[in-house]
Amino acid sequence: MADSIKSLRLEDLPDLLTVREVAEILRVSPLTIKRWGKRGKLPAIRINSRGDRRYRKEAVMWLLGIQSKS
Repeated sequence: MADSIKSLRLEDLPDLLTVREVAEILRVSPLTIKRWGKRGKLPAIRINSRGDRRYRKEAVMWLLGIQSKS
């Protein structure tokens, strides 16, 4: 799984990323991503009736120090 993310360029990623995708990009566990969301470090967008989490690509890039947070 991680190999598929490594081969992608950040600009090729979708604007909204799943917990698993963000965890792979940042090389942390999905649980860490969820904790960061609760603490406000990486705000989540809740979609659908199940409340699945999605994260803005810009916020992930900001955590990586690639781009200013908008």
